[in-house]
Amino acid sequence: MAGSIIQRKRRKLKSEINVVPYIDVMLVLLIIFMVTAPLLTLSVDVKLPSMDARATQDQKNPTIVIAYPDGSIGLKLDGDERPRLVDPAQMEAMLRPIREQQGDAFRVLVAAEGDAPYQRVLDAMAALRRANVTNVSLMTDAGSNAR
Repeated sequence: MAGSIIQRKRRKLKSEINVVPYIDVMLVLLIIFMVTAPLLTLSVDVKLPSMDARATQDQKNPTIVIAYPDGSIGLKLDGDERPRLVDPAQMEAMLRPIREQQGDAFRVLVAAEGDAPYQRVLDAMAALRRANVTNVSLMTDAGSNAR
């Protein structure tokens, strides 16, 4: 066997990149980001300031919408002495005819108790928008509730 030559088969070199490990890493990172992204939303408690604003003088008995902390809405119309509790649909039904009668001159003041979440104010303003009330102002009172 002196003359036998063992031939080895040479493999051809591949000029491709094996991307399977990269795909695995990408999927793991995607899962990590999907799990951690909802945990990154932080909430901040903000105490909104009160201000000394000059009073408006154009209405003697304005229409006032009051947002309470429990989610209820109070409506104080022109002749009312105390606000009455209404739900948003009732408020829309009560304000829509007044708005149509007075036109753009109809103005509503929105107030909220001091410890009411800001979302309650936004809910009241959304109900006013559905009633087509466009002239809306926010009431402020230096350090007291809007009762």
